[in-house]
Amino acid sequence: MHPRNVWQAMSRPGFLLSSWPWRSAGYLLTGALAGAVALVGLLGAVAVSGALAIVLVGLPLLVLVAFAGIPVARAERHRLRLIDRDPAPDPHQPPAAGGPRSWLTTRLRERTTWRELGHAFLFAVLLWPVDALAITVGLLCPLAVVATPLLMATVGGGRETKVLKAWTVTTWPAAFGVAVLGLLALALGGYVLGVAAGARAGLTRLLIAPRESDLGARVVELTRSRVRLVDAFEAERRRIERDLHDGAQQRLVALTMTLGLARLDAPPGPLADQLAKAHEEAGKALAELRELIRGVHPKVLTDYGLEAAVADAADRCAVPVDVELALPGRLPAAVESAAYFVVCEALANVDRHSGAGRARVSGDHRDGRLRLLVRDDGRGGADAGAGSGLTGLADRVSVLDGRLSLASPPGGPTLLSVEFPCERTDRSG
Repeated sequence: MHPRNVWQAMSRPGFLLSSWPWRSAGYLLTGALAGAVALVGLLGAVAVSGALAIVLVGLPLLVLVAFAGIPVARAERHRLRLIDRDPAPDPHQPPAAGGPRSWLTTRLRERTTWRELGHAFLFAVLLWPVDALAITVGLLCPLAVVATPLLMATVGGGRETKVLKAWTVTTWPAAFGVAVLGLLALALGGYVLGVAAGARAGLTRLLIAPRESDLGARVVELTRSRVRLVDAFEAERRRIERDLHDGAQQRLVALTMTLGLARLDAPPGPLADQLAKAHEEAGKALAELRELIRGVHPKVLTDYGLEAAVADAADRCAVPVDVELALPGRLPAAVESAAYFVVCEALANVDRHSGAGRARVSGDHRDGRLRLLVRDDGRGGADAGAGSGLTGLADRVSVLDGRLSLASPPGGPTLLSVEFPCERTDRSG
């Protein structure tokens, strides 16, 4: 696998023969140049803003200095590509609306803006001199030593030359010997450049493109995408329910009525018997379709809300169910749907497995949270992970930042609780 950054490259043989030492040198050299430019720019902006502040014109300019770190950080993220192939995405959040006012407000409220401003001043004051020093020690000085014979032949007239302005070489054997030492120093300098560039890039990424913030942004986006998928899923369920209710169900109702009228008009005999059978089958199909529609998304939930839908589910349960809900109004559609199907699954489990004589559904909405409890007096011993159907519902609950818990000791009672953070809505259906 090709190394992704200079640290990986340095751990492999052939580092000095690869492009990484020169990439490191380019990174440090451009850093020294960019830092000097940033220093001049920041000092100039602060000086001009301070001078004009006397006539109040410089105050807005002084505020704009706060954004000086943004272009510097953008340039640094591009420079990171020289020695780090892992992308360094822009951590800034997009403005909530268009226009310069929204952009300025968003940037001033972000921690990233101030972190980048601090990086810009650190870059301009301290980091670029370190880059320049590393280039001098790791590249320029060894190259100057390697060039000793050339300098002796040109500048020194073949008689003598100074090595790094520190000592004098007066013979050709000594000059070539110094050049060999310079080659060794240049090889060592390649590693010096790699270490300096790697440390420098690590600090830069920590300040303006931390991997933790990238991960956090991805987690936030993943959470938002899951919520969008849930909303889209609920919208599609409601669409299917409307299509079935207004389409196939109405046609079956019409067919059932037509068969019923034909059955009344038919004389006794084989035809009447066949019409009676067809009428009965159409009625069964209509009943099954209504159950299917209720399972996809009950119309009572869409039209009247969670309280009415839970009451309807309780009426259809074979075990007597007491319903005590105190809900102030409509809640978000996704929350109502998830809560309804949790209650339906819990009541289905009560009917099939609990042996209970009575169940109770209670709940309320307080402090921005919906709380529902389903309790039965059955034998207990229920397990949410043993095919009860609650596992998939628990996933849907977690997408909405909700919590679902089941307590069912042997001998009972069984208590299922679900909680959603949500606020009231003004929708009417």
